[in-house]
This record gives sequence, structure tokens and C-alpha cells, in this order.
Amino acid sequence: MAGGSKELGERIRQLREEKRKTDPKFTGRQFSITLEISPTYLSKIETGDMPAGTDLIIKIAKLLETNEDELLALGKKVSPDLNKIIVEKPLEMASFLRTASGMSKEKLDKLRGYMDALSEQDKDKEGK
Repeated sequence: MAGGSKELGERIRQLREEKRKTDPKFTGRQFSITLEISPTYLSKIETGDMPAGTDLIIKIAKLLETNEDELLALGKKVSPDLNKIIVEKPLEMASFLRTASGMSKEKLDKLRGYMDALSEQDKDKEGK
């Protein structure tokens, strides 16, 4: 089996250790029990020796109260809902992502604000 992501593992361990300072259920053993995986598997994920599946990464993100997209990206995975969106509109989404990929964070934030406003307009129209 291929190795996992060292960056993902380091981030999970960092977040878990931070939580452990105030909550004993975030020890490696207790956290692995909550995740329903072996402590050895959790350790191997955290060291980057084993990959974590998409569903497990999402579960970890929720328990650690962090952004699942960030953890998924560190594990070189994409949220299933994003896959569905891309599959439903492949040409439009591929074009959009290729165009947006060269933009700065500031421009992407501005674009997201514009898109949120458009989405709100659509909701208002549907509500009338």
C-alpha cells in the first residue's frame, strides 16, 4: 500500500495534541477508539506512513473542529460533494477552476463574495 501524506499526518497530530491539552479523549488511543480505527493505524496516518480515506479525513476534521477541505487537500483528496458538482457540470467547472487557479487569494475572496451575492439573489427570486 502506498504511503500517506506527511503534511496531513503532521496537521492531524498538531490539532489532536492541541485538543489533548484540555480534553483527555484526544490521546492517540482514545481518539483512535472514537474514530473506530486501531491506535497503530492512527499513528501511521500521523507519521505519513499510511493514507487515510476521504470519509476518515472528514470524520477527523469534524472531531478536531477544523476545516475538512484543508485536511482533504493535505491528503490530496477532494470532498465528495465537490466531485459531484464537477461531474454535474464538467465543462463549466473545469473552465472556472482553470481560470480561478491563477488568481490571488484577494481576488478569489472578492469573486466568492460576488458569487455569494448572486446566490442570494437566486434564493430571493425563488422565495417570491
